[in-house]
Amino acid sequence: MKFAANMLSCILVTLPATALAQDATSAQGDVSVTIYNNNLALVQDVRTLPIGRGVNRIEFPDVSAQIRPETVSFAADGTAIVEQNFDFDLLSPSKLMEKAVGQIVTIVRTNPATGAETREQAKVLAVNGGTVLQIGNRIEVLRDDGLPVRVVFDKVPPNLRPRPTLSVMVESSQAGSRPASLRYLTPGLGWSADYVALFDAKAGRIDVQGWITLTNSTGTTYANARTLLVAGEVGGSTPNYGSPYGRPRSPGPLRKAGTETAGRERLGDFYLYPLAARTTIADRQTKQVSFLDVQGVPAKAGYEYRNDWLNSSETPQSFSSVVKFSTSGNGGLGDALPAGTVRFYMKDASGAPQFIGENAVGHTPMGSELVLATGEAFDVKVQPVVEKREKLGEYRWRTTMRYDISNAKPEAVNVDLTQAGLDRVNADTRIVSESQPSKRRNSDSTVWAVAVPANGRTTVNAVFDTRY
Repeated sequence: MKFAANMLSCILVTLPATALAQDATSAQGDVSVTIYNNNLALVQDVRTLPIGRGVNRIEFPDVSAQIRPETVSFAADGTAIVEQNFDFDLLSPSKLMEKAVGQIVTIVRTNPATGAETREQAKVLAVNGGTVLQIGNRIEVLRDDGLPVRVVFDKVPPNLRPRPTLSVMVESSQAGSRPASLRYLTPGLGWSADYVALFDAKAGRIDVQGWITLTNSTGTTYANARTLLVAGEVGGSTPNYGSPYGRPRSPGPLRKAGTETAGRERLGDFYLYPLAARTTIADRQTKQVSFLDVQGVPAKAGYEYRNDWLNSSETPQSFSSVVKFSTSGNGGLGDALPAGTVRFYMKDASGAPQFIGENAVGHTPMGSELVLATGEAFDVKVQPVVEKREKLGEYRWRTTMRYDISNAKPEAVNVDLTQAGLDRVNADTRIVSESQPSKRRNSDSTVWAVAVPANGRTTVNAVFDTRY
């Protein structure tokens, strides 16, 4: 097909002006777009149409090339739909040649030396990796030899459109112009939230700006559209049961779900984020609109490490650097957060913001506590070691663990050290002794909050008893 593509790129396709005439059409009217997070949008388009009495055929260009035809709804006073069609076979040189198989076209060749043109009638026999023609009594293949060649067609095939077009046959009980509402669902329109966070660790503050990022790959531009964004996943989804046997995964950013209601309009279980002004969502465009700008929110840095059961490392491992903050109305961001990516920046010694990492956050209620990892700590390490494994009986084992924590920073740090895997299948593991108290996060993991001195070390010891 590469040869065919190259050949067609060298052919100037000519059509008589009358061949481009279409039936009566209607351009976009008053457009409203509701966009969901899961690559789905509801388009509502109200157009004023001249509709005659009896049966009318109405064409709607400028609809999504990915329209779901089964979701189309048309409504106008005094009309009823007879049938509808969606033509998505788009006009192009290659499509014209394909549709011309078995038809007669005109081949125009130009002599590069004299500029003289010669015209011949040709029957298109095939378009399979190249174009095969019958010209008189000979068979000829259009060659990709760089010589100027034009193919002249008499008309556009009826099922080829310059852009995606929806047509409906309606029966009207009256004649006259009236508003008609077209509504349909389409993939190809989506949005996500992006957050820019400037973190001041010394002051314990964070500035957060939220951006709505719109993407349009529907093949159509929506001009001057009212735009409403819905935060949430609509429709069915596959349940997420975590890791096998229902055991929880490593803790995500959302550590405590909030119970505060955000001051935004809701639709069922979803929050709505309307854009303040109409906007044009161009095809193949990414557009960003600000929706959140909060300064001086309390935040603090931290370090976390999660050790799997019986993991013994030969070398020290880095703690994850994390930033902790809240979405609460009192001392937090004061809003519900739609799912997106949070990108963190921190000022260097000269005062210039520098990128320090990013992490994803899911749909987060207002009043939640978030802990987002930004990367691996350079100076804060831990080496978990299995010191001893003793069999105390047929169904009982004792495990002695040591966790050596080091801090090369010039200031003391507090770290959260998690030991996971305490609730494996057919096993129950409990702590029988520890060098400092831990807090059981859930049945599968326990956490030590450890203070590590500046340029110093701290060791945590623990003994676990496992029964099968």
